[in-house]
Amino acid sequence: MDTARASMIGSRIRERRVMAGMKQADLARAAGISASYLNLIEHNRRRIGGKTLNQLADVLNVPAGQLAEGAEAALLEALIDAAKPTAEAETDRVEEFAGRFPGWAQLVADLARERDDLTRSVNALTDRIAHDPELATSLHEVISTVTAIRSTASILAGGALEPQWQSRFHRNINEDSERLASEAEALVRYLEGAPGAEMAVRTPLEQVQAFMASHDHHFSELEGAGGSARVASLVDRSDLLSDDAAKRIARALLDQYVQDARALPMRDMEGWLEKLGDEFAEDPSHAVQRLADMTGLPLATIARRLAGLPEGMVGPAGIFISDGAGRMIVQKPVLGLDPMRVNATCHHWPMYEVLAHPGQVVQERIQQGEVRVLALAMTHELRPASVGRRAERHAQMLILPDPGLAAASDAIRTVGVSCPMCTMGLCEAE
Repeated sequence: MDTARASMIGSRIRERRVMAGMKQADLARAAGISASYLNLIEHNRRRIGGKTLNQLADVLNVPAGQLAEGAEAALLEALIDAAKPTAEAETDRVEEFAGRFPGWAQLVADLARERDDLTRSVNALTDRIAHDPELATSLHEVISTVTAIRSTASILAGGALEPQWQSRFHRNINEDSERLASEAEALVRYLEGAPGAEMAVRTPLEQVQAFMASHDHHFSELEGAGGSARVASLVDRSDLLSDDAAKRIARALLDQYVQDARALPMRDMEGWLEKLGDEFAEDPSHAVQRLADMTGLPLATIARRLAGLPEGMVGPAGIFISDGAGRMIVQKPVLGLDPMRVNATCHHWPMYEVLAHPGQVVQERIQQGEVRVLALAMTHELRPASVGRRAERHAQMLILPDPGLAAASDAIRTVGVSCPMCTMGLCEAE
């Protein structure tokens, strides 16, 4: 039994006795122990177990395990999470609070979850207002229509007009009003799609990112023979991909997944990882390079395979992939890293550096707020350059835990999320 939980058995016994309306002496007599001994137990000054615990549980009509274990672990974790923003909260007494006042403890946990849900909804709306092209277009249409109505109304209010002109302006106001009502209703419906979701899926790229995240970037159906034949059905079956552009991007990503799985099958990957042993935990960047050397595959392929492994095979491994214009296509954030915002990403990310220097691999320890991770950035060439045709390439950034092996003098690159939501302070990009 956990020592902290065992130490609070007495508090739970006292709480149950009070709830049952029993005096301490009555409970002690019924359980066959002295009142002084029960007093010591209830004040957590005597450890208890076995026969005595069972006797007390029988008298209180409660399972002995409930007295011994107390509040469920999930509730305790929820209470600790709820207390994180408040330094004054006595987290060392959370077991006592949950044991003595289980109803209040559950209420606090529920309110904390509701607070977190509302915070995510507000952040999602803020993000959409700052970066969503569809929302920006809708707001522009509303403002333009309001301006048109105001201009027409000022002309009508300015003086007498000929009947034909007056009729025309009245008709314009009527048409603009109808258009404004329609645009406002569409805007409200669009905004109402946000509650309950961290990021409403609207643009094709957002749809693709949600699709990839729903599978945790691992597609067991595409591993092994016949994977390419399953790509189309996997895309077409998804409710998250609602338009042709999103489906086209998703198919391209899954086709790449199939190619990577053929180049480095899952069974082979398991064998290579077994040979590396604990190297990924001790020195992840060296382990990535060793894996590339042993398999003879490009680092970009290794990065994608690591990020697409089932959870637990190699530890946390995230990846970000952008096209040649810097537009984010794939986002798999890990280790508390805040995901980037579409069309407004931080230019400090190493992945943008490699777009200007194809073939270069950039290894950086990066920090975002209190989160510090190891980033390996490289390019992936989709099509080589030829006469009259430029090369096409993606930038990739593999995210791994920072093992803390770097010297204290080594630089740490500070990064943000996006300029409108940045907390870095002064920045040469502004």
